[in-house]
Amino acid sequence: MTPGARVAAAIEILNTMSDGLPAEQALTRWGRGNRFAGSKDRAAIRDHVFDVLRQRKTAIHLGGGETGRALMIGILRAQEADLDSLFNGVGHAPQPLTDAEQEPSTDADDETLWNLPDWLMPQFKASLGTGAKAVAFALQARAPITLRVNTGKTTPSAAAVALAEQGVETRANPLAETALTVTDGERKIRNSDSYLQGFVELQDASSQAVVVAMPRAGRILDYCAGGGGKSLALAVDPAAQVTAHDIDPRRMQDLPARAARAGCSIRQIETDDLQNDAPFDVVLCDAPCSGSGAWRRSPEGKWTLSASRLEELTQLQDSILDAAIELTAKNGCLVYATCSVLACENEDRINAFLERHPDWALGFQKRFDANDDGDGFFTAHLRRN
Repeated sequence: MTPGARVAAAIEILNTMSDGLPAEQALTRWGRGNRFAGSKDRAAIRDHVFDVLRQRKTAIHLGGGETGRALMIGILRAQEADLDSLFNGVGHAPQPLTDAEQEPSTDADDETLWNLPDWLMPQFKASLGTGAKAVAFALQARAPITLRVNTGKTTPSAAAVALAEQGVETRANPLAETALTVTDGERKIRNSDSYLQGFVELQDASSQAVVVAMPRAGRILDYCAGGGGKSLALAVDPAAQVTAHDIDPRRMQDLPARAARAGCSIRQIETDDLQNDAPFDVVLCDAPCSGSGAWRRSPEGKWTLSASRLEELTQLQDSILDAAIELTAKNGCLVYATCSVLACENEDRINAFLERHPDWALGFQKRFDANDDGDGFFTAHLRRN
């Protein structure tokens, strides 16, 4: 496909999303109907769509509308692309720009440039203070691809050398010793020997740093395990007995294969069996959240999040922490984490917990802002007085 044809495909997909169809479904549907498109074509089209989602307000402003065509004109204009070469009507490329489309809008305000929902701007600024603008702009860029080195099998330096030989270039990441940020060859990762043999695993560096900060312990429960990335990182410690749980066990369906590849053991447990297996020395609650720290990976989330949904999430986070108390050993540690940058899901939840449970105390707390090294994360360690 030509670059113009890729733009036309992105326009078509964005138009199908106008009625609420999620991006992944729209991309899958287009791919099934256009099997001639190669892997590079599909990747480029996906990048176009997700670039629009990350900077939707800017795309609307510079493109003069919310149609797929206007959005692509806007995002390409923001990227200073040569619009005349892409919109030339040749082959499958979009038709040339009209006189009206040739005139971009100017004088964008903060809400436009920051690419955040209007209702969320006050909370976002209050949560991040002077760092709010930098994080808002970081969330508009493509996310870094980061690997976690399985230190049960290799070392970070040896893994970097092996990956380079397999066409994957990396750099050390300052957030965690086990983290390598991919600088070139990211599409070769999943077929590389290093990945297939469990020497490395895909995991954001801030997420790795949350695990690194946790106290070492024998019996560990990953209470909201999801896909199990943190369970895998914890299980590298030979002294740790890691148990993974999720309210929806289907989220953990790939965990056995991933654990086998990594050469570690992770026990999975159903909700009804938690009390019989408790207490645990450490209980990790990586709670459901807005995902605001990782919106560059899932940019639809910031446009679909509502004030009422955010309130529901904070209530859910409180209930998860309260339930986790019963699973934590008397001298154990309750670890709370989110991939959110909003104080209402982070510091406010810890303060509310301590008000409800004055016999508990905060021992450690850290916020990670989204930047070139990792996603936005928050973590706190709680212990009984």
